[in-house]
Amino acid sequence: MAEIEIKSEIAGKVWLIEAEVGQAVEEEDAVIILESMKMEIPVVAPVSGKITEILVEKDEAVAEGQTVARMEG
Repeated sequence: MAEIEIKSEIAGKVWLIEAEVGQAVEEEDAVIILESMKMEIPVVAPVSGKITEILVEKDEAVAEGQTVARMEG
């Protein structure tokens, strides 16, 4: 299985972490929810697989393009 980085497409603040390490996710499942410009923006799994690492914490600021989690797909 390949390791895949899940990246934020927008700068924002981590509002909610939807997935946990070891959890199976489907393609397009929300892994993390960001708050940006008073909107909730999901960061989704690009493929189906299993979450191997969450790299951010609630209320942490993230930059556009930052890796927020890793998964095996």
